[in-house]
Amino acid sequence: MDDAVRLLVDKISGDIVFSSHPGKTIKKWRNVFQVSQKELSEKLGVSPSVISDYESDRRKSPGIAFIRKLIEALLSIDRERGYTTLSKYRNLLYGFNLDVILDILEYERPVPFQDFVEKINGTPVNQFRRDVNGHTVIDSLDAILKLNSYDFYKLYGFTSERAMIFTKVSSGRSPLVAVRVAAFKPALIVLHGLKPEDVDDIAIKISEVERIPLIVSETPIDEIIRNLRRFVQ
Repeated sequence: MDDAVRLLVDKISGDIVFSSHPGKTIKKWRNVFQVSQKELSEKLGVSPSVISDYESDRRKSPGIAFIRKLIEALLSIDRERGYTTLSKYRNLLYGFNLDVILDILEYERPVPFQDFVEKINGTPVNQFRRDVNGHTVIDSLDAILKLNSYDFYKLYGFTSERAMIFTKVSSGRSPLVAVRVAAFKPALIVLHGLKPEDVDDIAIKISEVERIPLIVSETPIDEIIRNLRRFVQ
């Protein structure tokens, strides 16, 4: 098992074990791997109703042994498909400086723009609106010092339809310039620690040219992460 696989296994198991709704989290990862309940049940040697019962919380939270077998089954199916899912995570995790990522999460379902803004106690800076399917919280100072342009691309995770939350920004110009030159664009951008009047004019102009919703929030970043995880899980 290489480092990328180990990191992915740890991420999935941690998500399930520490989730307040483990069934929904199991369903989320099954959907991430694009595996049907029937396919997963066949690989595990159980009936589809067992998977359905776990995902709908009709059964109590599965034990560690079952979670381990479930993750192995998902990886086995992915291997048979040519590692279509693992390759995406490998690009994100393998050889990547994870210190710049404070939090990363794929949502089970799209989160409406206004709900997202409310959960981070944010203020929109432009008129654009878009739903989001995940978020990545980035230490901007570390990112500027440690990441190249390809690393910025890898930060988007599975989908570009995600919120990019940049911390430790002074005006927002550098993150927006990085997004401007990236091939894939986020669903929206959050500049943490700024008021609307603090945002650089060039940053606002870039967000308007790219038609990307731009939000600011002064809510403590730990609180933002906690609120979003509680809301979407």
